[in-house]
Amino acid sequence: MGYIHCCGGLRKTRSFVLVPLQGYVECILDYLPKCPQCGNMILQITRIDIDNILTSFRYKNKSAKSFLKIIRNKILYEIENKDYSKCKKGKFYLYYNEYGVKKRCYTNISNLKIGKK
Repeated sequence: MGYIHCCGGLRKTRSFVLVPLQGYVECILDYLPKCPQCGNMILQITRIDIDNILTSFRYKNKSAKSFLKIIRNKILYEIENKDYSKCKKGKFYLYYNEYGVKKRCYTNISNLKIGKK
């Protein structure tokens, strides 16, 4: 998942991999259909050449639409976005630390002796 900096914040975009041109190793297209704050359509292309020099340029609104029509046939595939917040998590919890001593649970306030005389 790509991000574009627009209106003082990072906006999530759809990312596509393009056919690299001569002299470039990788080309990635980030597409933001509409900024939630300003409403602009933004298209950003990031390229890496053989010498690991990164170049990027962006288009807005009408120029982005016309450039997207030109470059649409050079798109190889879309980068899939994985939402890691919805991954299944295990329920196993180790109650011992690295020294073999059982961990204490301080969430039970009745067991705490702080402040008692």
